[in-house]
Amino acid sequence: MLEINEPFTNWNHNRTEMPLLTRQFQSFFPIGRNWNALIGRRRVTPFQGFLKAVQTSCRISIPGNSSRREENVALNSLRQKKLVPDAEPPSHRDVELLYQFFDQSKKLMVLTGAGISTECGIPDYRSPNGAYSSGFKPITHQEFLRSIRARRRYWARSYAGWRRFTAAQPSAAHLALASLEKAGRINFMITQNVDRLHHRASSNPLELHGTVYSVVCLDCGFSFSRNLFQDQVKALNPKWAAAIESLECGSTPGSDKSFGMKQRPDGDVEIDEKFWEEDFHIPTCEKCNGVLKPDVVFFGDNVPKERADISIEAAKECDAFLVLGSSVMTMSAYRLVRAAHEAGAATAIVNVGVTRADDFVPLKINARLGEILPRVLHFGSLIIPPLH
Repeated sequence: MLEINEPFTNWNHNRTEMPLLTRQFQSFFPIGRNWNALIGRRRVTPFQGFLKAVQTSCRISIPGNSSRREENVALNSLRQKKLVPDAEPPSHRDVELLYQFFDQSKKLMVLTGAGISTECGIPDYRSPNGAYSSGFKPITHQEFLRSIRARRRYWARSYAGWRRFTAAQPSAAHLALASLEKAGRINFMITQNVDRLHHRASSNPLELHGTVYSVVCLDCGFSFSRNLFQDQVKALNPKWAAAIESLECGSTPGSDKSFGMKQRPDGDVEIDEKFWEEDFHIPTCEKCNGVLKPDVVFFGDNVPKERADISIEAAKECDAFLVLGSSVMTMSAYRLVRAAHEAGAATAIVNVGVTRADDFVPLKINARLGEILPRVLHFGSLIIPPLH
């Protein structure tokens, strides 16, 4: 457990505290001195050297990205379903602050959380409308190991939710991050999410908590595709699978009417016991007949050591650390932000609602990622060539 020494008072800017930056200020930015001025009373460890920004009229073309109107329609639909937490649209200054944070870094590390996927129709745990708000408790690693009944319940629910879960598409935020990554503006990206939406947007982040797209044997370590596992479940339970799949016929993927049951953050759905308590069979490992588990870090388990070591070293070596859509309540995420801060990196958070790191991270922007990140691509003098 990390100890927090000398906690800082959180700086959470509002729209009346700070004058807007001028274009002259953007065109030549002595990073250390002016970044401190930018955020006012709070001091941030400066980046080294100077960065000359060249104004450009270039605009980013994002393959598959929707228009601003289409993005707003999609977000409004999700707000009505209460998947995306309420937040005011980002101000011009919010965008400018985030733009400056990107523009000043030479070795930026990004950590993403569930807040980037709620805009794709995948619920989170901790937001006001998240799974925890309804009293839901996710399965723990210990429960999965000791109880065959718990495993049957998990896999039945997960099988039932798989088609709906994989119907989710990357958001404008995922695509914006992929553009910034390809242009060299992001040095290293880590995600807490298990949904592979970053990969589908052409990014390749380190998956801190693993992914539900792979299944692993707890006895011999054999790993294989989740789609193959789905086929195995269906082969073992043909009538059961047909009954489950019939529930979503004719419904739009992502609709609450698809199953009449509530989807959960890791791809499973709430499902009545009658659909899994009797006559449901779980596949075993084809190599050793062992117990199969999704290749994710369940609550109560630890991030694999090699993955944890890579993450913490990257956090210590970056010059800037940006948290996007995460409350950093898990220790695996919190320790990364803390390590970057203690190593002297500039730190910032974009998230709707409070986070565990608010007390020491100086720049906090309360905004939805799908509304602010695409605007950063079109702002100021980030020199990013169009993507083809």
